[in-house]
Amino acid sequence: MVSFLANPFPRLRRINQHNVHTFKNDPVAELSGSLGDLGTLLPLMTALVLTNSISLPSTLLFTGAANILTGVAFGIPLPVQPMKAIAAVAIARKFTIEENAAAGIVVAALVGIMSITGLISWATRVTPVPVVKGIQVGAGLSLCLSAGTSLLAPLGWTGPWWGDNLVWAVAAALLLIFTLAFPKLPYAIIVFTIGILLSLISPKSNTSVPLSGPTIPIVRPSGHDFWKATTTASLGQLPLTTLNSVIAASALAVDLLPSPPYPAAPSVTELGLSVAIINLVGCWFGAMPACHGSGGLAGQFRFGARSGSSIIFLGSIKFILGIVALSEPAPIVGVLSGIPKSLLGILVLAAGIELAKVGESVNTDARDLRVLDRGSTWDGKRLKELDERERKERWMVMLVTVATLLAFKNDAVGFITGLFWHWGFIAARRVQEWQDRQSGRPFWRTVGHRHSESAGLLDHEESDRVA
Repeated sequence: MVSFLANPFPRLRRINQHNVHTFKNDPVAELSGSLGDLGTLLPLMTALVLTNSISLPSTLLFTGAANILTGVAFGIPLPVQPMKAIAAVAIARKFTIEENAAAGIVVAALVGIMSITGLISWATRVTPVPVVKGIQVGAGLSLCLSAGTSLLAPLGWTGPWWGDNLVWAVAAALLLIFTLAFPKLPYAIIVFTIGILLSLISPKSNTSVPLSGPTIPIVRPSGHDFWKATTTASLGQLPLTTLNSVIAASALAVDLLPSPPYPAAPSVTELGLSVAIINLVGCWFGAMPACHGSGGLAGQFRFGARSGSSIIFLGSIKFILGIVALSEPAPIVGVLSGIPKSLLGILVLAAGIELAKVGESVNTDARDLRVLDRGSTWDGKRLKELDERERKERWMVMLVTVATLLAFKNDAVGFITGLFWHWGFIAARRVQEWQDRQSGRPFWRTVGHRHSESAGLLDHEESDRVA
């Protein structure tokens, strides 16, 4: 980060060349990938607008600008998505625009302080990779569960409307499976276009949504607003932003988009500062509290995005819609709120699966297994070999993190439980080493002896079969 700030122009030039080159090679994939996170964005943004907790024009303008700047600065399809915990509390408690802004400002300030002081970077170094993988897998499965419970569960096979039912969900799922054979098919563009058309002809389409207040307000939260927002929404959002939007997103960028040929993945410090800047600017004008997220990155990658050009395009569209919404915000809200939940649900489901599947590399290609070895391979890296016990322990730590996260619906609880499980395995190894020393046989010799016995037993079995 320091080197980037000292001389940013060479890196920005490389990123811009990558964006242009990638878009020229496959523009349809980039455009399709840009829509991969809409299944998360649209329902929450629309609900917040309808409860008058945010300003639609401000949200479109500021998040659109954030999309553009993020694509230019990082060169990867990094999303700008709602802060989900804040959005959930704001919708449930019908937050005022001041209370909602205060919640985003508090989280942004704390994340910014942690980034500047290096706390986030330190936390990334000391956090075991299986725990990070567990957070990613848990976030992916949470997206799948939310798609099933909040979007698909209320639907029937024939209703509530012929344009939004489980038949459409099945059709969208079959089309998604079809893309496995034809990965360049612009799935997100097709689904989103159909959703807009169905919204326009829906009998429930509402283009006269009642909205109050100025289109771009100047928000002045009171001390009471900050207190209420901090105690009800910000404290729940802080671990989610730190773990999923910063640490997990940075790790996922390394896994999905290794450099080269892609630009170097943004560091946790860069992502933390990005989140802080987005909200410390936009929230004062009624924009939706926003962050980056591993789920959005996985979704946009799943539907074809490979560079920052995808979110630059998305940001440009949002910015244009924000200008239009300055005079007529209601029609835009009506159309967005009318997009069938069946189609949005499948988009969210696909993003969740894409994110959850990164857990498969916990014992094969995780970043802590990559060992620098100039004489080994062409890129100077090789993978550390794990014994069976280490594989099982890493897998168990990841599963415990996932299970606890899903059970308590809290990233922080899953994170802490995963850490304790990891430390528990370390303590068990120390105890066993101490017991082996007391018995006069070193721990490494015990393990080697067991491997030798297993190998000898296999050799005898093989000899018996040959005889």
